[in-house]
Amino acid sequence: MKVDLFDFDLPPERIALRPATPRDSARMLVLDGDATRDLMVADLPNQLRAGDMLVFNDTRVIPAQLEGTKGNARIGATLHKREGPRRWRAFVRNARRLREGDTIDFGAGVSATASDRGEDGSLALTFAGDEPVELLLERAGRMPLPPYIAARRTADARDAEDYQTMFAAEKGAVAAPTAALHFTPELIAALGTAGIGHTTLTLHVGAGTFLPVKVDDTDSHRMHAEWGRIDAATADRLNAVRAAGGRVIAVGTTSLRLIESAAGEDGIVRPFEGDTAIFITPGYRFRGVDGLVTNFHLPRSTLFMLVSALMGRERMQAAYAHAIAKGYRFYSYGDASLLLP
Repeated sequence: MKVDLFDFDLPPERIALRPATPRDSARMLVLDGDATRDLMVADLPNQLRAGDMLVFNDTRVIPAQLEGTKGNARIGATLHKREGPRRWRAFVRNARRLREGDTIDFGAGVSATASDRGEDGSLALTFAGDEPVELLLERAGRMPLPPYIAARRTADARDAEDYQTMFAAEKGAVAAPTAALHFTPELIAALGTAGIGHTTLTLHVGAGTFLPVKVDDTDSHRMHAEWGRIDAATADRLNAVRAAGGRVIAVGTTSLRLIESAAGEDGIVRPFEGDTAIFITPGYRFRGVDGLVTNFHLPRSTLFMLVSALMGRERMQAAYAHAIAKGYRFYSYGDASLLLP
């Protein structure tokens, strides 16, 4: 499909720079079949049914942005995906100043050697020393805010909390599973009272999620792989929900993509551990999920293509036009949508 089909105009003022407070006070656009409703995230228990199951991503964002030097050159790095105990694939700013084997000094006693330039322009960074890389990042790194926020303000102490979900446990993401940012313990308790369960899986979101689609046709786009895991107990829970007539509702496109990676043609979700580069576009037949809670996505992005596959492209174009006209806040710190095909 032509990528232009997924374009739309978004006024810059619609991009949220801070999350709603409290988190579940964010607005929520509900697309339920042909119906459209303007609600709040706190209304979610009334929009789902007893027996439904919400699936959250429990990945935890690490301070994966680094600023350093190589000689007189300033070098910026955003870690993307772990490739070994001390080696990460990274997208590097000013990479033209680096040769393979060069060492970048990130300050605070943290340095890494660059190697193995990829076709996408990324580099492998191998960190020096014996300390766990996570400790090095705590010293020298900062929270990797999305480019559309970082271009308008710098990360600060608030982001260390704002950019983590209440489920964040497994360290390894370089971007937050932002749909889950809207959830609070009070909302989870209200969902439980309504008979709506929840469970977690892990997908370490990579920086590739922010890369623009640079090709003209979706068939030519290459997705970046991300590591994920669904254990046997979680797979059994999801299958039991659907067998009993309930719905599996992914919270975030990361949860959805991992469930779909683990689901067979028969709709059964099986344990999964490894890389996934699933790319969902209109025409895809969903096998493991029945709905999605998600934020509002960038024009021409793979994530807008995904929601268009779930609900229909024309439906989503109309919904986004409605959201823009009604003043919804977009992207990572913005408002939510509940998509029930």
